[in-house]
Amino acid sequence: MVTDVQILESKILSDNWYILKKLTYSFTDTDGNRQTHVREAYDRGNGAAILLFNREQGTVILTRQFRLPTFINGNADGMMIEVCAGLLDTDNPEDCIRRETEEETGYQVKEVRKVMEAYMSPGSVTEILYLFVAEYNKQMKVHDGGGLEHEQENIEVLELTLEKAMQMVANGEIKDAKTIMLLQYARLNHLV
Repeated sequence: MVTDVQILESKILSDNWYILKKLTYSFTDTDGNRQTHVREAYDRGNGAAILLFNREQGTVILTRQFRLPTFINGNADGMMIEVCAGLLDTDNPEDCIRRETEEETGYQVKEVRKVMEAYMSPGSVTEILYLFVAEYNKQMKVHDGGGLEHEQENIEVLELTLEKAMQMVANGEIKDAKTIMLLQYARLNHLV
């Protein structure tokens, strides 16, 4: 068990898009020895994600958009299929995910249910992600979705059966962790 963690130095390496810090910290290890480490941490704020599901149709709503980090790491076209998600900014997780759902998918959901929280890459990113589910139907569709132009979003909205989405996980078409987690949650909890 690591105890008595102390931040000795914090230096901002980049404050361009989000904040990248270089931190020097010390702690007492399990043998009682004092150690000092230097690590970098990327702080992009916390976020929320949601899986919309339609129990009667057996369908889910996903999105497809370009993600530069995946492109530079070998994703040939950079396109990712994901659940709707966004950064909290100044909102609480529930308000954030309702806003993002309408902006990205065009669905206006009122009842959202938080199912878990997760650190998605705790070795280097500070973000905690709040994961939600919500039922949707055609009457909740208020516009086409696609994201906000001023945020340079270009999002395609997909409606798939849960079975098709699970096949896409199995064959590697869906590689996004938050999406896989929420699809598995839907399957295990018989949401559709």
